[in-house]
Amino acid sequence: MDEKLSLGNGVVIWVNEVHRFGTDALLLAGFSALGVGDTVCDLGTGCGILPLLWCGRRAPAHVTALDIQPDAIALLEKSIAENGLAEQIAPLLCDLRQEPGRMRGRFDLVTINPPYYPVGAGGSSPDEGRRLARQEIACTLEDCAACASRLLRAGGRFCLCHRPERLADAMAALRQMGLEPKRLRLVCPRPGAAPNLILLEGRKQCGPGLKIEPPHYLNESKEATE
Repeated sequence: MDEKLSLGNGVVIWVNEVHRFGTDALLLAGFSALGVGDTVCDLGTGCGILPLLWCGRRAPAHVTALDIQPDAIALLEKSIAENGLAEQIAPLLCDLRQEPGRMRGRFDLVTINPPYYPVGAGGSSPDEGRRLARQEIACTLEDCAACASRLLRAGGRFCLCHRPERLADAMAALRQMGLEPKRLRLVCPRPGAAPNLILLEGRKQCGPGLKIEPPHYLNESKEATE
């Protein structure tokens, strides 16, 4: 059943049991540091949380929101219509491994909240949509980085979130596809706790030099949970 939520600034989003959003998507929206007038592509957009947040906070020139699942795109179309954002957000039903050639080399920023687990890991679900969101069934880290590299202009940015244990894999995939890791932020439950999320930015055709930003704490309390 579809449910309408408020994102603030007069923007609403439609979600359902399969296509929702979590803290990782909210953190990625902020980390991506969208510039006014940027042309952006959000890969695996799901319910469209990133494009809708961006349009509520500032004015990107245009956002292409791509997903392989028809029901996710239909849900986003519902949000676009209710918010009057047809000129700002273009939903696209597409496999990121087979994006149209007309999209290549034209984006300032590409983002993705990718599947975190290899096939067979991270638990299973009888629902195909949940499996696609959690496991690398339809795309691997290398597929995501390859698509971003094709879509970005020289100097363009690719921002993603992922599990800390996949950090080496993520950096290797970015470098393999000509996206130099330039910015890293660790997300921790609280001070003193190990990170449970990474936020990573790579730039196309840029030289080496990684900036490690201060950690982001979800809870500033130093007390550990029992």
